[in-house]
Amino acid sequence: MRTLRVVDEVALDFPRSWVEFTDPADPGTVVRADITWLTSRWTCIFGRGCHGIDAARPDEGCCTHGAHFSDAADEKRVRAAARRLTSGEWQLAARGRRGGVVETDGEGSRRTRVVDGSCVFHNRAGFDGPVGCALHALAQRESVHPLTTKPDVCWQLPIRRDFRQVTRPDGTHYQEVSISEFDRRAWGAGGHHLDWYCSGAAEAHVGTEPVLTSSRAELVALVGQPAYDLLVDLCARPVAPHPASRPTV
Repeated sequence: MRTLRVVDEVALDFPRSWVEFTDPADPGTVVRADITWLTSRWTCIFGRGCHGIDAARPDEGCCTHGAHFSDAADEKRVRAAARRLTSGEWQLAARGRRGGVVETDGEGSRRTRVVDGSCVFHNRAGFDGPVGCALHALAQRESVHPLTTKPDVCWQLPIRRDFRQVTRPDGTHYQEVSISEFDRRAWGAGGHHLDWYCSGAAEAHVGTEPVLTSSRAELVALVGQPAYDLLVDLCARPVAPHPASRPTV
């Protein structure tokens, strides 16, 4: 039986402000962005009050189920990063090198291997080294952004990018790139059974900067610099606020 959520979260559906614009770098692409989310004050609070998605394993944050790879290139990059990890920054280095760091889940999808209930790269509490993601620690040691070492889903979360092919009434076509909040529903049906989830929890909306700024590198990687620059301008205009974000003065 699942436990009750640790704290209340805002409802999944509330008024949001969205913008759509043609990508300045590609006239065949339209960017659709949830600027209520991008102007929210969400920030990752792992190790600073995060309850985790499983109440029985709160120290694991959202690492419980491993990370599913977006494609072969994503998996290849993570495998290469794993080879650069030292035992001092990776608690399960011996087990990872012996048994591998990738597995296929019950539905045939590739993901990081789950060991003793969480991702093989998750350094547990009590480790005599960096606690949390070993791949994140690697990025810090190499002075690079974590998006170069971590699986795509990990560095993107809780930003969601979707692609859709759209046909206009006149028969012309364009590709839509949507940027939005990766809420519970984005996890699939199982998302509704997570004991806690950060994107809708006021406890995680305590950032000193909006997501647009704090996640600049991630957003540029997702939509490109020209589209990001236009988003900055659009987000400066009045938008519907995220109810989990506290008003700023």
